[in-house]
Amino acid sequence: MAEETATAAVLVRKEPDREVLEEAFQVKVDAETRIEPKDWMPDAYRKNLIRQMSQHAHSEVVGMLPEGNWLTRAPSLKRKAILMAKIQDEGGHGLYLYSAAETLGITRDQMYDQLLDGSAKYSSIFNYPTLNWADIGAIGWLVDGAAITNQIALCRCSYGPYARAMVKICKEESFHQRQGYDIMMVMAEGTAEQRRMAQDALNRWWWPALMMFGPHDAESAHTSQSMKWKIKRSSNDELRQKFIDATVPQAEYLGLTIPDDQLAWNAAEGKYDWGEIDWDEFRNVVNGNGLCNRERLETRRKAHEGGQWVREAALAYAEKRQQRAASAPEKKEI
Repeated sequence: MAEETATAAVLVRKEPDREVLEEAFQVKVDAETRIEPKDWMPDAYRKNLIRQMSQHAHSEVVGMLPEGNWLTRAPSLKRKAILMAKIQDEGGHGLYLYSAAETLGITRDQMYDQLLDGSAKYSSIFNYPTLNWADIGAIGWLVDGAAITNQIALCRCSYGPYARAMVKICKEESFHQRQGYDIMMVMAEGTAEQRRMAQDALNRWWWPALMMFGPHDAESAHTSQSMKWKIKRSSNDELRQKFIDATVPQAEYLGLTIPDDQLAWNAAEGKYDWGEIDWDEFRNVVNGNGLCNRERLETRRKAHEGGQWVREAALAYAEKRQQRAASAPEKKEI
């Protein structure tokens, strides 16, 4: 009985310690002090970051697929080289983000297994098909443009490794956005058929691009807490509005029409009013029922299985080097 009482007393004493740690953690976040991997952090903070960072990394590697579909059909060697560089960048972004997420205690293999078994999500935008070359321009202009809008704020994320990874990623994404807009500009100034293709691509990618920012703030399960911890700096709706306000004038410059009958400038509020997103479509794609969901995951599975021998060979080589280093005679200092 005395032993049980002593144990209960220890548990009671430990509980305030966690409260103190959480209060100190929030003070640190509020003071704009970066959280580093060895710092104490709430389990929920760690879990929230793993979810967001792994989803971000998955989106980068899955995002290579819609554009890779057009590598062999690019209209010129110049466009092919640019697109190849862009796809390579996306793969690199995935590696940065997987590495940053690993500092939270999850392994890359665990994250990749979650992607392949469908328990982890990636951006719904990459479950739409690229039907013609204009789609490559629309992806660069709209999809990467939406990504930059979201990711610039992440450069000030409270978690250090994530914030630092985003600095390099954002620089490269700005190139991606510019090359996409350049494709759209060339097509908008081209033949009647090219202009029709550019408008068609805008029609198909506009609404999915707006969906990239996630559900409305009132319906978002993570936004409020993420903003309190300064993982996010702006809400979904704020970022979406910022993207719309920046992109509409760009479309007007191209002479293209945003596919939204309710789009109008609100002079009183200094922003554009716009129509409602088809949230049923959004949920359908997120839940795995989009046009290309199964194709995207199957492609990643085949790539993962096909690369198994490479990973095994690399591990065997690394182990062999370690064994040689361990058995080598020590060098004596002169």
